[in-house]
Amino acid sequence: MTQYEKLKNELRQAPRRWLVTGVAGFIGSNLLETLLKLDQHVVGLDNFSTGFQHNFDEVQQLVSDKQWQRFSFVQGDIRDLATCRDVCGQVDFVLHQAALGSVPRSIDDPLLTNENNLTGFLNMLVAARDARVQRFVYAASSSTYGDHPDLPKVEDTIGKPLSPYAVTKYVNELYADVFARTYGFQTIGLRYFNIFGRRQDPNGAYAAVMPKWFSALIRGEALFINGDGETSRDFCYIDNCVQGNLLAATASNPAALNQVYNIAFGERTTLNELFNLIQQRVHAILPEIKATTPTYRDFRPGDVRHSLADISKASNLLGYEPLYSVKDGLDQAAEWYVSQLG
Repeated sequence: MTQYEKLKNELRQAPRRWLVTGVAGFIGSNLLETLLKLDQHVVGLDNFSTGFQHNFDEVQQLVSDKQWQRFSFVQGDIRDLATCRDVCGQVDFVLHQAALGSVPRSIDDPLLTNENNLTGFLNMLVAARDARVQRFVYAASSSTYGDHPDLPKVEDTIGKPLSPYAVTKYVNELYADVFARTYGFQTIGLRYFNIFGRRQDPNGAYAAVMPKWFSALIRGEALFINGDGETSRDFCYIDNCVQGNLLAATASNPAALNQVYNIAFGERTTLNELFNLIQQRVHAILPEIKATTPTYRDFRPGDVRHSLADISKASNLLGYEPLYSVKDGLDQAAEWYVSQLG
């Protein structure tokens, strides 16, 4: 039995109280779904800037009525300290997902990114510390590695940030480390590597590549690849990400605390390979859809060329064992996107 399976059994037997910020978003709603299915009590916070009511509606359909009643939602903003204090009261663990993602968005509007990802983050740290929350787990980012060329990416070696978004995520780690050293407050940062899966929004100017491509193929729209298509990423299915969060929140090994970890699968996939994998799966479900040739355009400012994670630290200290490869995750994601967009 894996560490994650043991943990799920323990949580079912002894439910805890969790706060998930950004709970109406892609990752937040998947954390909510898993926690409710484990009979946990969940407080959720979201301002619906990038989250959606329909994510709640879907989660409600996937859990029992009794489980859904264990969820308490607060509509509010992490930029308001009073709101952060309200939601941190009487919770055991904080899973802080609320942020403004997207490298291009941060280049277009660095001030708004800073307000959410730094001021909001610091508000949550202060509120959680003052409420004596047991553990503060937060969404860090692989963008922190910046221009450092080495592969795979190892937590202790980073380069210079390439975007305002990357700066904010790096400063999050610095703040968390200071709070651990200064106040004895337990924090763990999870450097996400290109998380994908169900409920990832395909719409909007800053949508991630996978949902955009699924949407374009299903709807017969133009599909674009930035650069030559040989840019590579370590794509990580959402269920692996959820596992990392729950293991980090409950880790009992003192050496595991006040650290940052890569959360990924540990494989590199080029954009050209990814396009072919997605097109194969869409065609298998919807054979009437004709094959599409992507349009190549300029490289995107702020993007790194290649990314690949070393996940041995998370494996050794947290017991992290990602179950879904890119292909496995795409099998799951394709069914969801076709059902939603087909």
